[in-house]
Amino acid sequence: MENKEDFSYTYSAAQQQEVAEIRKKYLPREENKMERLRKLHAIPTQKAQAASLTLGVIGALIMGTGMSMVMTDIGAILGNWSMVIAVIVGIVGMVIAALAYPLYNRVLRSWREKIAPEILRLTDELLQG
Repeated sequence: MENKEDFSYTYSAAQQQEVAEIRKKYLPREENKMERLRKLHAIPTQKAQAASLTLGVIGALIMGTGMSMVMTDIGAILGNWSMVIAVIVGIVGMVIAALAYPLYNRVLRSWREKIAPEILRLTDELLQG
């Protein structure tokens, strides 16, 4: 009878490389300073974009509500003042959408101020060697 403990199998070089790449994805990884700097640098832009897009979409939806009040039968439900109400709602939506860009700049500046000390510390370390 054969001894099962003596059995061994070696994978081909390509398979070993694939196994090593998969294993590497699951190992705990140290983040180097340059990767940390890149991630920190991206945070303000991401936060500002999220805030301004949210406000812009809300403004566009409100403006669309005003437009639909004018162009559909919803205006008939509101009576004689439907056109005035619809125009006011549309203008409010436009104003809210127009505030998206100033909000972007404010959030961007705010987040840059928050992370500036860490960015400066990391850049000093990287520039020193």
